[in-house]
Amino acid sequence: MSDTIRRTGSCLCGGVHFVVSGQPLRIGLCHCKDCRKAGGSVFSAYAVWPREAFEASGIVSSYGNRSFCPTCGSRAAWLDDDEAEVAIGSLDVAPTDLVPQYELWVGRRENWLHSFPEAEQFEHDRPGLPNADAVEPRPLSDVG
Repeated sequence: MSDTIRRTGSCLCGGVHFVVSGQPLRIGLCHCKDCRKAGGSVFSAYAVWPREAFEASGIVSSYGNRSFCPTCGSRAAWLDDDEAEVAIGSLDVAPTDLVPQYELWVGRRENWLHSFPEAEQFEHDRPGLPNADAVEPRPLSDVG
């Protein structure tokens, strides 16, 4: 029996399902305008796994780099060739061990929200990462 952690998740209606295996590469919060608009919340909480740790089933639609369930509108994973970004709130069991390590676009954080303890703060994106807008979207329906 494997000791690897497997976490399941899905959209609101259950039309899209996914599994992530192992520990995430990083966990963050983002306050950018795109994340706020896409989720309808004042920030996005997500975890990023290596692409090979992600499996999915179901039909999705996409807008830019963001995939979502066409039935209920729930956000699905953002994928590129190397990584899978999953909204923490889409996991089936609320994780107690996925604590944000950093916050992005903190200048857009609501003034009534406090920074997360011990989370590294970035005014914009994390330095050294490629521009996410330059990555072509890869819908879940293309995942084998």
